[in-house]
Amino acid sequence: MHAPANTAASQGGISLARIEALRTAEAKLFRKARPKSKKAMAEGAEAYLAGVPMHWMRDWPMPFPFVVEKASGATITDMDGHELDDFCLGDTGSMFGHSPAPVASAIRRQARRGLTYMLPSEDALHLGRLLAEKFGLARWQIATTATDANRFALRVARAVTGRPKILVFNGCYHGSVDETMVRIANGRPANRPGLAGEFRDLTQATRIVEFNDIEALEAALAEGDVACVIAEPVLTNSCMVLPVPGFHAALREATRRHGTLLLIDETHTISTGPGGYTRAHGLEPDLFVLGKPVAGGVPASVWGMSEEVAARYAAYEQRKEPGYSGMGTTLSANPLQFAAMRATLEKVMTPENYAHMERLAARLEKGLSRAIDRHGLPWHVARVGARVEFICAPGPLANGAEAEAAHAPALEAAIHVALVNRGCLIAPFHNMMLVSPATRKKQVDRLTSAFDEIAGDLAGRPEGGAK
Repeated sequence: MHAPANTAASQGGISLARIEALRTAEAKLFRKARPKSKKAMAEGAEAYLAGVPMHWMRDWPMPFPFVVEKASGATITDMDGHELDDFCLGDTGSMFGHSPAPVASAIRRQARRGLTYMLPSEDALHLGRLLAEKFGLARWQIATTATDANRFALRVARAVTGRPKILVFNGCYHGSVDETMVRIANGRPANRPGLAGEFRDLTQATRIVEFNDIEALEAALAEGDVACVIAEPVLTNSCMVLPVPGFHAALREATRRHGTLLLIDETHTISTGPGGYTRAHGLEPDLFVLGKPVAGGVPASVWGMSEEVAARYAAYEQRKEPGYSGMGTTLSANPLQFAAMRATLEKVMTPENYAHMERLAARLEKGLSRAIDRHGLPWHVARVGARVEFICAPGPLANGAEAEAAHAPALEAAIHVALVNRGCLIAPFHNMMLVSPATRKKQVDRLTSAFDEIAGDLAGRPEGGAK
């Protein structure tokens, strides 16, 4: 296991005193620069629980969330008039930029025709063909969030296999699906800490092993009670963990041999290419989920299955007792979603846009790595397509346990606020940065320059370092 470069007195090789000094100074600058946002949040958000419309908004490391005036392309502007290069992009929800023109046009067009009516539209018929062409699976359904899509796909897996359990990888992220809210603690499965109101031992429904550990996977599947392995192609919601060579091939072979279905959740790794990591790397899932960016910012998700699984589910439907399946929500598969998804898949998720994203993401990866090397920091950079992360620990990381140990919350929070003060917004959760079709080279270079300056301040800038 890689040492996380964290001690009682330091994080990421930086003393806690130096980290606190930076965070205090940057927080002061942030408050001074945003009096309108500060006043608006103090006076206008009192009706919300904890002062925010959605509790994750408290997770921004800033002294308070700034109020957004507008967002366009790869830029976001706050109430105080500060324009930021946006590399968070709604934590993937706006991965293709804010309000891509084809999506905005499709929304305006559909708004004149009705927003929901629980029946298919012409766009729906086009979308079904697009999903099969883009992602390779035969049969599809529409949901509103990736969490819902994962829940429904797992129900199908249990139904067709007759097995009760699923298997997840330690450190995974699949939205708020209950069965995935487990971790490995002291070598044993346990509920994740912090779950609100959870009254069950979730490990009773779930097996959990480390990512990249085929031996542990084999042992867990050998029990014969796992309906489905649900997997991100790359662990993304902590410190990024890439698959070791041969991992996905071994995962697919093992699941087939043990009669277990394989669900690939591409919600974050769609950054890889037009068909996601699945198409780029020749994966062969039985079930597939994609949420967040698939509708260009409109809440929507899709989940698909192979022809074989579809046939098995049809047979199950014939023999099960009639009644509500527990799958589906009223506003899912509404015409606004269809219009936005069709525009996104046809006109936004194009090879040309992905080539632009890949090129600038590679530039960002190189610039961040150079800054880390220049200042002698024990950090590294990881990338999957247009998604880039700097990790304040040595790498590469091999599994979820190493990813958790590499997390440096105080250090990451200080860097985040310092970047905001220099006009760069990154994701608040895990140092994630996305390059969109709207992102420009000068924005990437501003981010790497700001990161270099902050890294130098933290490391103790050597003579001749970046200014």
